[in-house]
Amino acid sequence: MTEITAQPTAQAPDILRCAYMELVVTDLQKSREFYVDALGLVVTHEDDEAIYLRSFEEFIHHNLVLRKGDEPAVAVFGFRVRSQADVDAAEAYYKELGCETRRGDFVKGIRNAVRVQDPLGFPYEFFYEVDHVERLAWAYDQQGPGALVRLDHFNQVYPDVVSGAKYLENLGFKRTEDIKDEEGVTYAAWFCRKHTVHDTALTGGDGPRMHHVAFATHEKHNILYICDKLGALRKSDMIERGPGRHGVSNAFYLYLRDPDGHRVEIYTQDYYTGDPDNPVVSWDVHDNQRRDWWGHTVVPSWYTDASTVLDLDGNAVPIVKREESSEMEVTIGADGFSYTRKDDTDKGFKLGNQV
Repeated sequence: MTEITAQPTAQAPDILRCAYMELVVTDLQKSREFYVDALGLVVTHEDDEAIYLRSFEEFIHHNLVLRKGDEPAVAVFGFRVRSQADVDAAEAYYKELGCETRRGDFVKGIRNAVRVQDPLGFPYEFFYEVDHVERLAWAYDQQGPGALVRLDHFNQVYPDVVSGAKYLENLGFKRTEDIKDEEGVTYAAWFCRKHTVHDTALTGGDGPRMHHVAFATHEKHNILYICDKLGALRKSDMIERGPGRHGVSNAFYLYLRDPDGHRVEIYTQDYYTGDPDNPVVSWDVHDNQRRDWWGHTVVPSWYTDASTVLDLDGNAVPIVKREESSEMEVTIGADGFSYTRKDDTDKGFKLGNQV
């Protein structure tokens, strides 16, 4: 990891949205059964080495690449930028930060991109030039009741949320929510570029690792159908957590684990954050409604398990331990969880002004 210093003099790229993730999987057929047969993602291209998938409203080549490899990992977090000039800007920005950068065509359907290993150790890609494919928003005959319509966000695990947040905010991300305690420890934070709650988030823990990649459905009943379908397929053990409603983001959620253990969230109905003075929502770490609005237990694996990330040569990035306390340490007791909100009138969160 590169030491995070002051804001570079180079202009940060104008990031539009999270756009795709490249996962390394050990068995393409088993992964296809999960992502295509069970979850219904659309195949844009497939061969013996990789499968390129997209959601139903997408018009760029893919939102997810499944690439065959020996060990499960995350090869890249892909972000679309506003123009090809912003790809050049990303290259200059990260070179000034002292990060390794590479330029080229790394996957099918995307050209003249730049990949970097960012200061936190994550592999990021910035791109503009893409192949367009058919947008299937109107193809209701193909979608089915559990249709995944958009890639919504990433979630990254990193030991120092404060320094990681500073880096993302310097890059142009806007903080929308966070989780803190009275001692000033920040446990997690959420950041957006598009006008939703987040394009990526930082969860405090041993990292850098990938916590989850999230796809959106139109409505809650789409998520309930996915649960029913997985049950009918005798794959209910792939459900790790949920369905439920988050306090953070206010969204309805379901967490799944794919055949390699990569975590996938199915997500819907968060809120608009596009105004420049959109207030940050800060949650008390001791309020169990932050992670589940109904107060349900968060399973320990959700806090401890995450996917390895790779450097630009395909090697696993070393893990750094979190030195500050973790959410699991302060909220999970012998009974599985502890409900520690101070009194019944305390909302557990506060609204602040966006800086």
